[in-house]
Amino acid sequence: MLDSHVRRLIDKPLTSVASAIDRPWISPDRLTIAGLVLGLASALAAALTLWWLALLLWLASRILDGLDGSLARLRRSREDAGAGGSSEAGGFLDIVSDFVVYGATVFGVAVGASVAFDAPWWPFALVLLTYYVNGSAFLAFSSTAERTGRRIDDGRSLSFLGRIAEGTETIIVHSLWLVVPFLAWQIAVVWGVFVAVSAVQRIVVGYRSLR
Repeated sequence: MLDSHVRRLIDKPLTSVASAIDRPWISPDRLTIAGLVLGLASALAAALTLWWLALLLWLASRILDGLDGSLARLRRSREDAGAGGSSEAGGFLDIVSDFVVYGATVFGVAVGASVAFDAPWWPFALVLLTYYVNGSAFLAFSSTAERTGRRIDDGRSLSFLGRIAEGTETIIVHSLWLVVPFLAWQIAVVWGVFVAVSAVQRIVVGYRSLR
């Protein structure tokens, strides 16, 4: 819901940073992998109830997740493929890394909240279920749209069906979990319902778009 607005706000700053770090030994794929490592470290820190460390690692991971695409587009605009420009492999790596980090973070917060605050597990299981349904709808639509020539080109590697729960909302909610972990399971209940509604929207809109 907020992605398009936020992307317009952060596009120039991210491009400026990407220009500043544009070195032969820094590639979009390496930034993606660094973001993945930091995201997994954030999940581990959350599981150990190191909430503020987890928050810093999470935000750093998401910044790198934005920078990898900015650097890829910068190099593509110069047609400098030899310097590690945008590629199908890079887009694949990016989306897989996002899914791994999102799932790991939910699991890490669930472990930490259950240990520190005796939080129930089912709200986090609900979030993982809705993530699974969303991911299935998103990837199935992207694959079918690509094959049938109905690709949605918004600058991202895959055709993305934007709905009320997108990347920006996910970053905000995961951050809230780490800022107020004693309310993590209650936030997870609300977020799970929110993402479930988004999943239904994606399924309906995706089906209608492909008919």
